[in-house]
Amino acid sequence: MSNQPPPGSIPSMESSHDNLKENTVIVVLGASGDLAKKKTFPALFGLFRQGFLPRDVKIVGYARTKMDHAEYLKRVVSYFKNPNDDPEITQAIQQFKDVSTYVSGSYDEGEAFAQLNAHLEEIESHYNSKEANRIFYFALPPSVFVPVAKNLKEQCYVTNGGVNRVIVEKPFGKDLDSARELLSSLKQYWTEDETFRIDHYLGKEMVKNLLVLRFANVALGAAWDKNHISNVQITFKEPFGTEGRGGYFDEFGMIRDVLQNHLLQVLSILTMERPVSFSAEDVRDEKVKVLRAIPPIAREDTLLGQYVSANGKPGYLDDDTVPPNSVCPTFAATTLFIHNPRWEGVPFILKAGKALNEAKVEVRIQFKDVTQGIFKDIARNELVIRIQPSEAVYLKLNAKTPGLYTRAMPTEMDLTYKRRFTETKIPEAYEALILDALKGDHSNFVRHDELDVAWKIFTPILHWIDGKDGARPRPVPYPYGSRGPKELDAFIQKYGFKRANDAYVWPVTNLASL
Repeated sequence: MSNQPPPGSIPSMESSHDNLKENTVIVVLGASGDLAKKKTFPALFGLFRQGFLPRDVKIVGYARTKMDHAEYLKRVVSYFKNPNDDPEITQAIQQFKDVSTYVSGSYDEGEAFAQLNAHLEEIESHYNSKEANRIFYFALPPSVFVPVAKNLKEQCYVTNGGVNRVIVEKPFGKDLDSARELLSSLKQYWTEDETFRIDHYLGKEMVKNLLVLRFANVALGAAWDKNHISNVQITFKEPFGTEGRGGYFDEFGMIRDVLQNHLLQVLSILTMERPVSFSAEDVRDEKVKVLRAIPPIAREDTLLGQYVSANGKPGYLDDDTVPPNSVCPTFAATTLFIHNPRWEGVPFILKAGKALNEAKVEVRIQFKDVTQGIFKDIARNELVIRIQPSEAVYLKLNAKTPGLYTRAMPTEMDLTYKRRFTETKIPEAYEALILDALKGDHSNFVRHDELDVAWKIFTPILHWIDGKDGARPRPVPYPYGSRGPKELDAFIQKYGFKRANDAYVWPVTNLASL
């Protein structure tokens, strides 16, 4: 095994600066937007406060919005959390402000980026070394990825021995052709080694835990194949609708927004073969291999839904930002099959929806029926990995009911993180990924060929939904706040899922009492 740490692992505080380059400036492009305010800056602050950024780091915001330094700092810290006015956090916020500056400029004019470069050179003139390192974070809409990449390379690229890296947010295109065009355009200016494509699900603790659960446990590994597993569901549920973001959502839809990237990334780690090592390329090679074994999704293996008003909540078409009579799915369930010796015949059901009954992302692996004979109608074993919220792993087993009767009952072996790791802070996904990019570790970032094969799987079904192959399919309605379309139960049962007949209820523990 490689002597590299496992992908995405966060070093101890004592070694927090290992593999980090000093003399580093992090430039957040799109600094005035929602993504930067809600995700990028809070993640940078989290790393800064814990001592995981380079000691002399400087953070520069860049956007088209014209504002003075005070207004910029007010926006930067607007989502930092300090509910109890902790003086230590207050001090850290002030220190973060002290290393932050802002430059306003356009995204398509070289002269604006020349001014940004002059600002960066002024910062770097105070370094003891001539070597400078620049990290550019694209908190930007895809429409400006290419001009920004071009202008950064031509105006802001350091050639004094330091590193240049770009961190690019999804979406990476809308189908196979647009993704390829975007990839080839970015490659004109930035090499694959310099490019870090973020899918923040790869930074989530429980997604990274899949590698350890699978390959560090012989007991699980022995049952991880078509001979033991009946079906797998990967589920994403949001309890709210578009809420004024209907314009963006209607353009991309649920499949592009969640299934093609987030859930497919989870699937690839769940099903890939054991990598030779934990090095970035070994891990990503195995992910690409398993994705190449998945054929494009068939229409008959797809269920589409759109939420309607219920319980006083507005329907999708009631949102003023949604085009009238839109047939964009707000719920999608698709079934994929992997044609390789390990998984042939096992259905993988990806489900995602808005305006559902709860917030949840989980993997549910349902094993096959126990051999009949001494047992009849006994519940199936299930391994459930709760990605968010309340990270957990639990295995549903059958055990004897206590007492004088020999009767089986479903129970569980439960690893709930908040109970087991009471003193541990689980890092935010963006914190883990930004730290990886600073260290130059590509393990948890999407490689270009991985992106290409992912789009091959979904593009035919997306073209059908977009009406490029005739009439657009009309999604079935489901009430706001429900589990999804009423057709969902029949859909998943078609692929072998069995819901237990017993009244099994996942036990809820009052964590405050622990």
